[in-house]
Order: sequence, then C-alpha cells, then structure tokens
Amino acid sequence: MTNAQAWDYAVGMIKVDGLEPTKEFKEYIEKEKRGELTMTDIKEYLDKRYKVKEG
Repeated sequence: MTNAQAWDYAVGMIKVDGLEPTKEFKEYIEKEKRGELTMTDIKEYLDKRYKVKEG
C-alpha cells in the first residue's frame, strides 16, 4: 500500500463514522503525500490542535 493509499483508507474509515476531516487537516494530508511534511509534522499538528487541557 502506498502512502497516498494509506491516507485515502484512513480518511475513508473516518467517513464511515459520519465524520469529515477538517479542511486544514486535509491540506496537511496532501502536503504529507507530496513529501512537503513528515508524519512527525502531522503528529505535532494533531497534538497541538487536540491537546487536552488540564484542570
């Protein structure tokens, strides 16, 4: 499975649950597919965006 196929599969699995990735996240995915970003960049984006606030 190619990287692009893996992303397409992952997004498809999200959509099965009736959810849709944000436009910004889709842009990150496309950049990662083109080699402009790494999986580390994606992880940092997700960690920053969905960080759990304590207290």
